[in-house]
Amino acid sequence: MSPTLIGIISAAAGIAAGAFGGYRYRRNYTEAKIQRSERFAEEQLAEATRKAEEMRSKADEYKKEQILATKEEILSLKDELDKEVKDRRAEVTRQERRVTQREEALEKKYDAVEAREDALSAKYKQAEALEAEAQQLHDQQAGELERISNMTMDEARQIIMNRVQKDAYHDAAVMVRDIEARAKDEADKKARNIISLAIQKCAADHVAETTVSVVALPNDDMKGRIIGREGRNIRALETATGVDLIIDDTPEAVIISGFDPVRREIARVALEKLIMDGRIHPARIEELVEKAKREVDNQIREAGENAVFETNQHSLHRELVMLLGRMKYRTSYGQNVLKHSIEVSHLAGAMAAELGADVQLAKRGGLLHDIGKAIDHEVEGTHVTIGGELARKFHESEAVVNCILAHHGDVEPQSVEAVLVQAADAISAARPGARRESIENYIKRLEKLEEIANSFEGVEKSFAIQSGREVRVMVKPEDVNDAGTLVLAKEICKRIEAEMEYPGQIKVNVIRETRAVEMAK
Repeated sequence: MSPTLIGIISAAAGIAAGAFGGYRYRRNYTEAKIQRSERFAEEQLAEATRKAEEMRSKADEYKKEQILATKEEILSLKDELDKEVKDRRAEVTRQERRVTQREEALEKKYDAVEAREDALSAKYKQAEALEAEAQQLHDQQAGELERISNMTMDEARQIIMNRVQKDAYHDAAVMVRDIEARAKDEADKKARNIISLAIQKCAADHVAETTVSVVALPNDDMKGRIIGREGRNIRALETATGVDLIIDDTPEAVIISGFDPVRREIARVALEKLIMDGRIHPARIEELVEKAKREVDNQIREAGENAVFETNQHSLHRELVMLLGRMKYRTSYGQNVLKHSIEVSHLAGAMAAELGADVQLAKRGGLLHDIGKAIDHEVEGTHVTIGGELARKFHESEAVVNCILAHHGDVEPQSVEAVLVQAADAISAARPGARRESIENYIKRLEKLEEIANSFEGVEKSFAIQSGREVRVMVKPEDVNDAGTLVLAKEICKRIEAEMEYPGQIKVNVIRETRAVEMAK
């Protein structure tokens, strides 16, 4: 063998010997590790077994303790139950004793009642006998009275009934007067309270307006320019506006006269624009009058919208809003109708709130109650009828229409709100300074009051006092008794309400007095 081959074989043998030695070492190491793991597992198992035995022994001890405690509690509850049963048995025994005693007492009472019934029965029989005897005596006396008085029992009964009826009528009249007085006092007090609260919530300014407007001029030379050559300028202005211009000796002023307030306002605006412009001739007059009409229409619309906004009635028809605005230039007895309508709306709403009625219906009826006055000079009929037709035309509810128609008593009010609109209208018209009244109408109203009062039978004389807010009636005491004064006052009130128109209320005061006059000689 060659040396190289021998070297290779020797190297291979060395490698094999090394590999075998490594294998034996790893096997021995692995076996030792397995043995250590088995010993650790055996130790852990023994420790777990020991702990389990300890826990089992503790559990047994705890179970025994719980069993003992439960037995003690059961014994305690049993003792309490026995005691309670014993107490209840004693209570039942006491109740039975009381029941027995009550039964004995009731038996005694029953025996006493039976004895009383026997006694009452005997007395009842005795009373029947006495009643029969009394009836016999009554019949004898009645026959004797009829013989003595020459009057039958029916005739005597009728006389007594007439006397009782007369006395009852007098007592009833006195009672009715007292009841009505108390009711009026309470009603007046409550009404004054409600009305005063409503008036406090609504304070209005009153401005007296007339049928003329005054336009200030910068100088008196402007009068000649307004008149124009041969009066053509003033004729053109009067023709375009439908009013009368009064140019007199009043310094630096021109008076515009006309019963249509809208036309008068258009003329005033146009004339002021002409004065400011300086170019005054018929063509310019027509142009500025048209501009003034548009401006006044805008003012009317704004006035209506402001009234709607102020009273919170935003669902009104557009035409009704325009008609409301026209009432800004309408007056009634010197009172501005639009301001009056807004005030009535507020007053009616305030009183409706106090009474728990429909506030919106009362305010709507108050705002529209005089809507007919916007066109009553253009349409035939009263402003009440015209207003009702306008409200129906523009789809207002029947309740609102009734408020309009009933506010002067032309128809009967169908709701509380209609009555409140009536009252609010009277309050607004009766405010001091709200309305003017000519002296002729005032005197006629006083004379009419006295004439109505004097027309009744039994009235001696009457006096209208306190500016026509009270009529004092003196009656003849031999013709009218105390109860009749109440009836007379009511009848006079009904006649006044039916035949007269007046602001506010009129008090009817009927006075009956008896005077004895003798002359010492």
